[in-house]
Amino acid sequence: MVHQVLFIVFGLICVAGAINLLVQRHPISSALSLVVVMASLALIYLLLGAEFVAAIQVIVYAGAIMVLFVFVIMLLNAGAEERTRGSRMALIVGVPGVIILAGTVGWMLVSGSGRLGGVNLVGPSSFGETHAIARLLFKEFLLPFEITSVLILIAIMGAVVLGKREN
Repeated sequence: MVHQVLFIVFGLICVAGAINLLVQRHPISSALSLVVVMASLALIYLLLGAEFVAAIQVIVYAGAIMVLFVFVIMLLNAGAEERTRGSRMALIVGVPGVIILAGTVGWMLVSGSGRLGGVNLVGPSSFGETHAIARLLFKEFLLPFEITSVLILIAIMGAVVLGKREN
């Protein structure tokens, strides 16, 4: 019972941080809201028994990636964003999409079948165990892992080029 209450609390913190991320006008405030989201996700991983995934979430995402984001924001000297009225197409597609998504998630939670697609939501699993993650990362998903690291390197180089001032 306590785990379920904590899961709901951390989930609400995560959603509140995500909403705050979208509402903020200054990029640094948005980045800090993203840190709140990532930290609450790490706590949810801890509740699920995935200690290694929680540690990686904090070290890699809330640590390294957020430092990179803040570095790029400072490098580009981004100020407060200017608000526009928004896109009409975003309202036409987005509002029904959010309603359908929320209805689907609500229906799945209320139906209470205990299964989500082919994934069993209860019972023992190897989710979050270090050896299972290492096997997946360095055997089955080695190429996507390396491609992602190269793409991050290219993004850093692009940020430096964009932030370079002409003399």
